[in-house]
Amino acid sequence: MGLAWQQGPLASASVGRFLTAQPLPDRLLFAEPLRRRMRVRYAGEWIVDSEDVVLLHEPGRYPVAYFAIGDVRDGALVTEQRITQHRDLGQTQWFTVEAAGHQAQHAAWQLAALPPHAAVLQGRVAFAWRAMDAFYEEDERIVGHAADPYHRIDIRATSRHLVVRDCQRVIADSQRPLALYESGFATRWYVPRGDIDQGALEPVDGQTFCPYKGLASYYTIGGRKRAAWSYTNAWPEVGSVSNLVSFEPDKIDVYLDGRQLQLPPGQNVVPHGVDRGLDPGEILAREPVRSR
Repeated sequence: MGLAWQQGPLASASVGRFLTAQPLPDRLLFAEPLRRRMRVRYAGEWIVDSEDVVLLHEPGRYPVAYFAIGDVRDGALVTEQRITQHRDLGQTQWFTVEAAGHQAQHAAWQLAALPPHAAVLQGRVAFAWRAMDAFYEEDERIVGHAADPYHRIDIRATSRHLVVRDCQRVIADSQRPLALYESGFATRWYVPRGDIDQGALEPVDGQTFCPYKGLASYYTIGGRKRAAWSYTNAWPEVGSVSNLVSFEPDKIDVYLDGRQLQLPPGQNVVPHGVDRGLDPGEILAREPVRSR
């Protein structure tokens, strides 16, 4: 979730509110030093290596890393004729990225006419996530988008009674699910496979990717398509839900202590954009992610 996307504090669909006497602007942007070394790789070469990175959070966007332009390798940026307008921060100058005889058009940008209150972004450049080979913090590859320090996941064991039904058929019956609390999302309930009628789970093609949990595989149940999913080999940070199964309450009937669950609004994830690469291809088809 972080500050500015999904239902975070700066998002347009925030579930909370600032307790202020005066109304706040419709859009609030927040920039801060990342305080981490970050590197960018393109065409097999390092084109950025910087400890001077500013992270920009803006509504409806994933966090974007802006690098001091002096830390970009000479010759890596070729100025384009393309200039667009950022709705809050003025003109945006675009660049082609060049390295090792390869070119990526519209692959980097600079906010070229910043208002005085946004001077912290002066002389900085950002790179389109999916146009680059990979982004790193120190020697560990970061996938999906720039790491958001405000995103948090907590997993709690519980003895609450969770039942999943497909009409009259009981698909799962557990008194040992795990509750996964993730910033900006409704609680997700993960069930051990021993408490599931696994014959009801029909694997389907296609995976999705979460930068904080890993690759998710999906299951159809009866006529309910992609009604359940599992991180069969979850990232170590969330290893306790690895190979457990969660069920989508807007696609199949899920009951917690006898109460039917409903999926709240605002839970959708937008997979593609200049600021992110939330598709499995980033970790399936490119260089491996080092174990975290």
